[in-house]
Amino acid sequence: MTQIDDLEQPAAAKPAAPAASPGGAWPGKATRDARVDVVRGLALLMIFIDHIPHNAPALLTLHNFGFSDAAEIFVLLAGYSSMIAYGGLFRRAGIRTALARIAKRCLRIYLFQAGLLLETLVIVRIWMDLTGLTPRFGVAPLLQMGLLPGLIRGLALNALPNYLDILPLYILLLALFPLVYFGMRRGIWGVLGLSGALWLAANVDHQLNLPNAAAVDDGWYFNPFAWQFLFVIGAALAVTVRAHDGLLPRRGWAVAAALAYLAFALLQGGSWAEWGLPDLRPLAIGAPDKSHVGPLRLINMLALAYLMFSMPAVQRVSRWRRLSLIDACGRHSLEIFAAGCLAALIGRILYRTFDPIWPLQIAVNLGGIAVMLGLAHLLDERPGRGARRGNGDRRPG
Repeated sequence: MTQIDDLEQPAAAKPAAPAASPGGAWPGKATRDARVDVVRGLALLMIFIDHIPHNAPALLTLHNFGFSDAAEIFVLLAGYSSMIAYGGLFRRAGIRTALARIAKRCLRIYLFQAGLLLETLVIVRIWMDLTGLTPRFGVAPLLQMGLLPGLIRGLALNALPNYLDILPLYILLLALFPLVYFGMRRGIWGVLGLSGALWLAANVDHQLNLPNAAAVDDGWYFNPFAWQFLFVIGAALAVTVRAHDGLLPRRGWAVAAALAYLAFALLQGGSWAEWGLPDLRPLAIGAPDKSHVGPLRLINMLALAYLMFSMPAVQRVSRWRRLSLIDACGRHSLEIFAAGCLAALIGRILYRTFDPIWPLQIAVNLGGIAVMLGLAHLLDERPGRGARRGNGDRRPG
């Protein structure tokens, strides 16, 4: 395909010729990277599991083993994928066509956000009327405003409820991608420096944020002034990976440093109490700030990204046929994300109504994952998609 879904993976095409340096590695025809699909698909499943409080399988997701979680993976890969697809589109089709495609994609993501918000408000309102219970999650602040006023403020992205606050971040970052692209055409390090300075400013002054009437601190939980740094790093990473024929340069000292940091993150950030194990944390410090991508979280994500894009074994594993459904989730990630949000909502309601007993937890988790994988399979098998996949062309659903 010639377009990237900011929450999807670019299409497969004939491999591009390797470039000798980042300056000569700007994307042409969008080429699919199976690593991005598979990792993003796994992140979607983890997001579903993590979005259900008191959910036992959530003890085994990424955030229990370090400082980062699936959200950082999504944003970094969004920048990576946007550069591969839209960066190439700017070069092939021109500014007007590329901007139109980006605007169309932003609109589609917004429509998914609006649909999820409306469905969530209606489902929760019906559940409240039937049970007399009040929600402890998600859209409670919007419902307290009144159904219609809460919906209007939610649609205006002025009130972002928990669990439905990541798509607005994607819309904003994708809308800003043209500035990132043209800035990097002039100098990658300059854009990274400016982006890093903005991230640092957001970490120093937490008032640097967009307003959110549904939040206690009146700001977006995913502070865009901080999270944009991961998106920009992902875009720069795409250029660098392409410059080195699909793999970052593998340096022994860099691999050792990344592994050492991830080992420290495991010891310091591991969920030892929840696992019923002795506390192995070497330092008496709190969890790093997620809302502003605290430095420990940022370094954790950079270490993971370096290993992911420098190890040939990751490429080989990502192409395994047994991971085809996970791969499909990554390629249809907007639809799968929406399905996961609704499945997690049903799970939260069931847990709140009946308590999270083991049989219910098994049913909720297996049912939600089955819905996500089944939808990915159906989207992959739509008429005409098989032929396009065989020709190396995967268009967004």
